[in-house]
Amino acid sequence: MKEAGAATPQLLRRVNANAVLAFLRSTEVATGTDLMASTGLTRATVIAVCEDLLRRGWISETGLSREVSSQKGRPARRFELNPRAGFVLGIDIGAATTTAAVADLRGTIVGKASRSFRSAAIPADERINVVDQACRAALQVAGTTPETVLAVTAGLAAPVDREGNVLVTQHFWRLFDVGLRSALKELHGWTVLLENDANLAALGERWRGSGMGVDDLVVLLASERMGAGIIESGRLLHGNCGAAGEMGYLDMVEGVGSSAGIALLAREWFAEHGTPPLEAREVFAAAAAGEAAAVAVLDRLSERLARIIATVAILVNPEQVVIGGAVAESAGALLPRVEALLPRFTATVPRVTASPLGDSIVTMGAVRCALDYVEANALDLELAAPA
Repeated sequence: MKEAGAATPQLLRRVNANAVLAFLRSTEVATGTDLMASTGLTRATVIAVCEDLLRRGWISETGLSREVSSQKGRPARRFELNPRAGFVLGIDIGAATTTAAVADLRGTIVGKASRSFRSAAIPADERINVVDQACRAALQVAGTTPETVLAVTAGLAAPVDREGNVLVTQHFWRLFDVGLRSALKELHGWTVLLENDANLAALGERWRGSGMGVDDLVVLLASERMGAGIIESGRLLHGNCGAAGEMGYLDMVEGVGSSAGIALLAREWFAEHGTPPLEAREVFAAAAAGEAAAVAVLDRLSERLARIIATVAILVNPEQVVIGGAVAESAGALLPRVEALLPRFTATVPRVTASPLGDSIVTMGAVRCALDYVEANALDLELAAPA
C-alpha cells in the first residue's frame, strides 16, 4: 500500500490561512492571541499568515490594542476581515423578472436591482442581456465595479445538476438553458455557479431565516408553483440530475392534484365564487376581514398545504418545513390550520414556519453559495481594489 505523502509547505500554508480567515469571518476583530487560541497555531505562524493575508488584501490591521502581551510586553496587533476586499453577486432568475444582489465578504447586502423580461420565451441573448443589466445596476448601487466581483451564483426555476448543467426535459426548464455561465465569463471574467432556486432558498433560510442552523430542513417555494429545497444532515440534496425536490409527483397525491402554488390557487379559487378577481395577498387580507369566500379559500389551501407537507415529512422526515417565497408573509395565516391537520396525514410531524426572508430568499441563498465558493478558494482568487 502506498503511504500518504507528508503535507507540503504549500498545503500547510493554505490550511493555516483558511483557518485564520474562518475565525476572522466569525468575529469583528481578533488579536494574535485570539487567533492562536482559535486555530491552535503558534504565534510565529499566526503572524506570518496575517502578514500574507494583509499583503493580499483579505484582512486589514486596525491598530494596536491596549491589551499587553505577557511575553513581550508589547501592545497586541489587531486584525479584521476586509469586507470590501471583494464582492459576490446572488441572482434570482425567474420567468418574468430577475433580481441581482451584491454582498460584501461578510454577507451584507450592499446593492440590489431588478429587471423584467418582456416575455418568458425571449431569445437567450436577450435574457442574458437583461440579467447583465440587473447585475450592473446592483453593482452601481453598491458603489463598486464588475472587476471586484469574486463569484456569482444564479438561481434558476429549473433543476441543475452538480456540474451546473440545466435539466432540459421539460419546455419550461429549457427557457433557462441560455449559456449564462459562459456569457458572463466572457463579458466580465466572472466565475458563475448555477443552482436551482428552491435549493438556494434552502441555503438562504438555513443561513439567515427561521431555519437558521437546522440540519434537516425543507423549504417550499410555494407562490406560483411548488418546489422544494432539501437539506439533510446539513447537506443540500441534488439527486442524479439535480431534480431532488421537484414536486411533479403532487399530480398523483389525493387531495392535491398538481404542483400549483398558493398564490396561483388563491386567485383561481377565489374567482370560482363569482367575485371580482383579487391577487393572493388581497385574498388573504379579505379572509382576515372575515369575507366568507376568502375564508373558504384559506380553508382549502390549508388542507392542501397540510397534505403536501405530510408527503415531504413521510419521504424526507425533516425537523422543519419552511414556506418561502413572495407568498410567505401571507402564508403565515395558514399555519395554525395546517399544524392542526398534519397529525391526520403523517406520524412524523415537522415544525412548520413561514420564512421571514420574503421574496429575497433565493438571492440570499445565492449570496451564501457564492460566499461558500470564495471562502473555499480564497487563496486562488486575485483581489481587485474596490472602486
